[in-house]
Amino acid sequence: MRRAAPRSLRRGLFLAAVGALGLAAAAAAQPAPPEEAPAVDVAPPPGAAAPEEAPPAIVPTPPPVYIPPIDAKEVAPAAPPKAQVVDKPSETTLKRVRQDVAVLQAIDKVTAETLRFKAEVGKPVRYKNLVFTVKACERSAADEAIDDSIAYLTIHSQPRAAPGKPAPPARQAFRGWMYASSPGLNPLEHPVYDAWLITCTAAGPAPAPVVSR
Repeated sequence: MRRAAPRSLRRGLFLAAVGALGLAAAAAAQPAPPEEAPAVDVAPPPGAAAPEEAPPAIVPTPPPVYIPPIDAKEVAPAAPPKAQVVDKPSETTLKRVRQDVAVLQAIDKVTAETLRFKAEVGKPVRYKNLVFTVKACERSAADEAIDDSIAYLTIHSQPRAAPGKPAPPARQAFRGWMYASSPGLNPLEHPVYDAWLITCTAAGPAPAPVVSR
């Protein structure tokens, strides 16, 4: 026959089994940990300052790219600037025809008397209190668009001298170019008289002046 275990050993094993059962029951009785709720973005109330953003990550500066020097042989010399060519006037341009006589017409605004007369270049001609001196008179060249006559003259206002008295000093009333096609372009400005250019012509026998009333 087997011998029975001592009482003290049986008691120890019993107490160990009871303790193990108590620990298992206590572990089963503990509640499970609560599940974490999902994060919800909450908008800040109106007027509240926006939360500061985290500073950006520091990006390292890339190293400079090495550019090898250019050999002087690889660079072509710059071309010298081209000289500007100035257009010369055409030698075939026709010159204006110079004439010796200017045909003028004058009018007395008070009496309405008109007179057409010729004045040779460089020789003064009197009409009442006006003295005309033509300096140059020319016609348009054949290649110009308008057939015109142009005269450069001076007009002085000088009354005739009274008997036994010296002539009064002359006063310049006009100096410049007159154009037959445009009498109003550079007109004589005088309170009593008016005058304009009719044409330029060659010298010839002087006809008798024609006076119209």
